[in-house]
Amino acid sequence: MLVSLNWLKDYTDVNVPIEEFCNRMIMSGSDMETCDELGTGIEGVVVGRIDKIEQHPDADKLVVCQINVGEDEPLQIVTGATNIYEGGYCPIAKHNSHIPGPLHGQPKVEGGVKITKGKLRGIVSNGMMCGPQELGIEDKIAPYISKDGIWMLPGNWDEHLGEDFVEALELHDYAIDFCITPNRPDCLCMLGMAKEAAAVFEERMTYPENECEKTDENASDYISVEVRNENCLRYTARVIKDVKIEQSPWWLQQRLMAAGMRPINNMVDITNFVMMEYGQPLHAFDIRSVAGRKIIVDVAKDGDKFTTLDGQERDIYSDTLMINDAEKPIGIAGIMGGLNSEIVDDTNTVLVESACFHKNSIHRSMKKLEMRTEASARYERGLDPNLAEAAADRVCKLVEMLGCGKVLNGSVDVYHNPQKPVTISCRVSKVNKVLGTDIPREEMEGYLRRLDMQVEGEGDIMLVTPPTVRQDMKEEIDCVEEIARLYGFDNLPLTLPKADTVGTVSKSWGLRDMTRNLLCGMGLNEIQTYSFSNNKILDNIGIEEDSWERNLVEIINPMGEETAAMRTLLTPGMLEVLGRNYARNIERVGAYELALTFMNNLMDPKALPIESYNLSLGLYGKDEDFFTLKGIISTMLERLGIKELDFVAESDYKVYHPGRCARIITKDANGQEVELGIMGEVHPDVSERYGIGTRAYISELFFDVIVELSNREILYHQPPKYPSTSRDIAMIVDEDLQVRDIEKVIRESGTEILRDVKLFDVYRGQQVDEGKKSVAFSLTYRHDEKTLTDEETDGVHSKVLEALKDAFKAVIRES
Repeated sequence: MLVSLNWLKDYTDVNVPIEEFCNRMIMSGSDMETCDELGTGIEGVVVGRIDKIEQHPDADKLVVCQINVGEDEPLQIVTGATNIYEGGYCPIAKHNSHIPGPLHGQPKVEGGVKITKGKLRGIVSNGMMCGPQELGIEDKIAPYISKDGIWMLPGNWDEHLGEDFVEALELHDYAIDFCITPNRPDCLCMLGMAKEAAAVFEERMTYPENECEKTDENASDYISVEVRNENCLRYTARVIKDVKIEQSPWWLQQRLMAAGMRPINNMVDITNFVMMEYGQPLHAFDIRSVAGRKIIVDVAKDGDKFTTLDGQERDIYSDTLMINDAEKPIGIAGIMGGLNSEIVDDTNTVLVESACFHKNSIHRSMKKLEMRTEASARYERGLDPNLAEAAADRVCKLVEMLGCGKVLNGSVDVYHNPQKPVTISCRVSKVNKVLGTDIPREEMEGYLRRLDMQVEGEGDIMLVTPPTVRQDMKEEIDCVEEIARLYGFDNLPLTLPKADTVGTVSKSWGLRDMTRNLLCGMGLNEIQTYSFSNNKILDNIGIEEDSWERNLVEIINPMGEETAAMRTLLTPGMLEVLGRNYARNIERVGAYELALTFMNNLMDPKALPIESYNLSLGLYGKDEDFFTLKGIISTMLERLGIKELDFVAESDYKVYHPGRCARIITKDANGQEVELGIMGEVHPDVSERYGIGTRAYISELFFDVIVELSNREILYHQPPKYPSTSRDIAMIVDEDLQVRDIEKVIRESGTEILRDVKLFDVYRGQQVDEGKKSVAFSLTYRHDEKTLTDEETDGVHSKVLEALKDAFKAVIRES
């Protein structure tokens, strides 16, 4: 919200240096973006009147002008401007003057431009007539009549001929850009900011006049209004006859330009001025284009098309609130009027619309139509319906003041559910407790009344009634904030927060930290790789075309082909790190990455992608093998609370060597098997693609599954009272028989006295036939109630041996 300091002073007298003004407004809660000084960098520019225009004798596109600048002799200036006319007033840069620039059609020069006299096609030119851009006015706010030519001033300036242009037009000003938060739409206007300033600096507030003289005609004789949709909270219409379309007076143009708006003509400028003054958007219709002299507010029909004031034809959605006449739509409610009802040069009678629409309706339409205007920016935050009548009256008062029309009596006002002020109960003790202050009640009342709030009640209770424009005031804490703002946030005492709670972290966060510590303790280094991926990367590691790993989340605007999607696996990043280290002759590498992966939601394609944590492990080097990695994983998972693991051989996953790969399986609380991930030796083809010239071992684990199954509850048991005894078994079995299957049979047949089974040897070689292997286990037996005898132990042990022979045709080695 751009606030002109000169305009602000029309409503409240704030006479403090600009630095103090900005600082105190900031400390009262009005966040400020910038503060720009206007009217600087102009020297030697005066007000002039064009008395005579003649054609240049040697140039078809140049004219010679005689300019009255209040001196005995007129000033001769040659120009190519086409919007000048005799009797017109404009800024004149005399010889040796200085302007900010840039000159028309030329780039901006740092430090501005010096203007000197010279000759154009042989004719002396003693200066230059200036356009608004050459005096530092932005193109977007230059008056419409002057935007592409000389700055032609409205009205009569004879009393100021030869005066300094900046002083005559009072151009020196400060434009302060305040950042208005969404909960304060009342501050998106000059009156709102003036009220804030008046409250901060304890000044009186002056409101503009809006009462018009009575006439012998009524607005209801010219127009009727029907509201058919509840999203129109109020619709007020006033009528102005005998309208004269012309330039607005300078004071009005100046206010609009300082607020960042381009002056167009008096009717458009008046509605824009009142919008910036009251914060209430308005619109003016040429009443000749309103069929049936009737306004109907209703939603559009799906498939309707409508041409807006900017000349664009737009597709209108079925829930878009529209302003219609008896035959057709003439405006998009709260956003923009239609080209079929715009004000033109010969407009004679004008319908002024001042309405309030529900913020959700306007926000929804604005998003769908991709249209954002000054009006919609205010409506989408929520406006006070009680502003509508006052703003419409203010438009009519300005029309009367400027003498550009005849205002008819009264208005047509449809307001079914008038909004009434809400009273809030606020405790003095609560305010002081929250702020840590000792502010007396009288002082609090003063702060609230300065904000135009009524305060009643007695003792500790204040009954606060804010004006309806303050729609953010709903609860006691809102009153506390208002008191704190005017007391001054910088005056509040500094205290430490009091809390009895203990900081904790989530289970996932805690296990992630624990995992990092465990893996670092086992000699692995943490790495971080990019979160991007693509199908080519998945091709390089051998992922099948129909695999779930190719369910990539594609990026709409990727930086390149390599960053076209988000990763579903951490493995490619780990392989790239191993390959880079091998290329740099690093003899041994052990690394891990614990990070997010991303996948489309297959159950609901419209839902957000699924994010999940994975853990990738990788290593290579002397003495590193499959069992090194298996040991790291088993130790880590055991410490994380997952003890029962099965490693099931996998030969079809092409990332890994087909004979040296295993899926890691455990069981959940219901006894169902759950896959935790996969591990193994990298496939030689994959290693070659990544430049790894040695055997490498990697694993990818689903860390979120590990977190879900983790149970780190520690159960304590008494030390056993009775001794244990052990027996060893050595047997010859088929080479392809898995140790986990042998161990399963041993545990099932060992009854309750079998307490532990450990593999301690696997042998292939002499005395063992080809295609066979020798495996050896140590079995521990113990009874909780007595000492086992040899006979009891041997009996159970014999059952185990028989079960192994029956299940696997195992040959028991006697020695």
